[in-house]
Amino acid sequence: SLSTRHCPWKMNQLPPKSPVASPVSESTNSRGEALDNLSMDSFWLEVENIKQSTEAEQEECSLADVKTQEEGEAEAEWLQDAGLSELLGDAGSDKDNLVLLSTLTRTQAAAVQRRLDTYSRSRRRRNKHPVRDVRDIFGVAGSEDTATEKEQSTPDPLWHSLWTSSTQRKTQDYSCTVRNPGKEEVFNMDVAYSEQAAVLLKGSFLSESRKLKDGNALTRFKIPKGRLGLTRIGDLSAQDMKKIPTLAFIELTALCDSLGFELKRNKAAKLKATEKRLFGVPLNTLLENDQKLLPNTKVPLLLQALLSCLEKRGLETEGILRVSGSQTRIKSLEQKLERDFYSGLFRWDEVHQNDVSGLLKRFIRELPAPLLTAEYLPAFAAVQNIPDLKQRLQALNLLILILPESNRNTLKALLEFLSKVVARENNNKMNLWNVSTVMAPNLFMHKGLPNKIPEGKEKQLAEGAADVVRMMIHYQDLLWTVSSFLVAQVRKLNESNNKRYQFCDKRIKNLLRKIHADKDKVEKNQGEPSKIVKVHASLLLKDSLEVHLNNATRVADVLRQFQKNLCQNGWNIVNTVNLLKCNNSTECTNLLLYEVGGNIGEHCLDPDTYLLDLYHINPHAEWIIKQNPSYPRMF
Repeated sequence: SLSTRHCPWKMNQLPPKSPVASPVSESTNSRGEALDNLSMDSFWLEVENIKQSTEAEQEECSLADVKTQEEGEAEAEWLQDAGLSELLGDAGSDKDNLVLLSTLTRTQAAAVQRRLDTYSRSRRRRNKHPVRDVRDIFGVAGSEDTATEKEQSTPDPLWHSLWTSSTQRKTQDYSCTVRNPGKEEVFNMDVAYSEQAAVLLKGSFLSESRKLKDGNALTRFKIPKGRLGLTRIGDLSAQDMKKIPTLAFIELTALCDSLGFELKRNKAAKLKATEKRLFGVPLNTLLENDQKLLPNTKVPLLLQALLSCLEKRGLETEGILRVSGSQTRIKSLEQKLERDFYSGLFRWDEVHQNDVSGLLKRFIRELPAPLLTAEYLPAFAAVQNIPDLKQRLQALNLLILILPESNRNTLKALLEFLSKVVARENNNKMNLWNVSTVMAPNLFMHKGLPNKIPEGKEKQLAEGAADVVRMMIHYQDLLWTVSSFLVAQVRKLNESNNKRYQFCDKRIKNLLRKIHADKDKVEKNQGEPSKIVKVHASLLLKDSLEVHLNNATRVADVLRQFQKNLCQNGWNIVNTVNLLKCNNSTECTNLLLYEVGGNIGEHCLDPDTYLLDLYHINPHAEWIIKQNPSYPRMF
């Protein structure tokens, strides 16, 4: 029952400094052996520091009892969150959401079908009106087997999924071990992760002992650039990014299904009002207040100030983050910040760097909801149970995309700072594992969440949480990439919405079949070997630039051609003050090419994107050259 819970810092018993690894699953144990040599002292010391810092203001966890959900309730909630509430027979829902079905892969469709089967069965048991049967729409084989298998199970407590053991996984050997230790591996983002997992499940792979490595010895991954280049978070318009979390949520569920894990979430926390202005204030409230002072602020100004102060004076300090400042001084500094921060009267140069690091960790812990969100914190922690490193990163990548924008931007700012700390390891004696073990309790322990840890699992869970933080720090560039298959699904969603399909019960099956059939048709214009298009730069030029595209034309080539014409031909330039720094390299890093309209809102293009391929995929888009927003504005 979830009615009996422990606050995160109320761990029943802290394990000894260097305990013998407890018997766990084989995959987890192989990682645990390597971690035995990586001291967890910093983790437990940080837990003790957190406990001491909160003793003066200790409050009992006040959590509303969460009743175990009846069969079908979790599935109904999942379908609603996935944008598929129409399948529940809700006449009031937005029927346009059903275009989402046309974008799903086979494994994603199977994940939807499983939950719809369970929900339909629960409705029949309660003698309610049966929901719509979409079995023919998906054409998923084996859904009856899945339903029978699910019928024997009962929902577990929400927090139980955090510590799911290997006995709940499928019996097939899907462990994709490190094939070439020390060498660079390919990280495929063109094919849905769940589809990749399904293919691996059909194969036969020898299970090898795979040990975690510290620091630079971690496996290096390379994302191969396809003809359409890579898309980073921030390259897509806000309108298109709003579609990504739903797609990532469905894909994460499909991936977990393929790997034999049950994805469970906490219910979103209800935030209490506070009279404070900085510490303990909801992230969105902080940003709303900050944006009144500085429009377009994406990371809280207080966090920016804390990180800036540490970067200037703390990166070289030995034991930074690990060595705790004075709790009395930290509490006093918090009060001064509440009073003087926005007035600009706070004197950062008078604060000891260890106290600043204490304020940083306190700011993160005091957020009313965890930075990784109350809803998905269990899923972040459960990543540790996936045996294969690549699949752990796939799950983390999807979780990052699911996070609200404010949480994702704040997390990225924190991780970038932590990377800088690790980069100064020779001076500050804080390597990647040290930093991860110190920060893990601050990210994964929260007084507002249930946290009943199974007896004897403290060491395993602590190491797993630290390992997740280590992956987020070390692989953040990869994790902040939007997979090509998700971008393709966004395009399909936009195309379907633009056609304004009118869904009704009698036509839905035939219409979806038609949409799927359209996927197999080859675009007529894909056979064109070349094309002449116009590139606009309205803020820079009154005229557009005609570009002859062939199979070798990339975005970088167009930007160089644009720069060359500006520098040499004296075009009718609106304003060229500080526009271009023409040099021997002919690089134009202060200019970017955007794809606008058609089946995308706005998309900042990778310099290695092949434009003829892009034209074939989105022939109705406009291409516009703009100044890089990270550069000072020129007008």
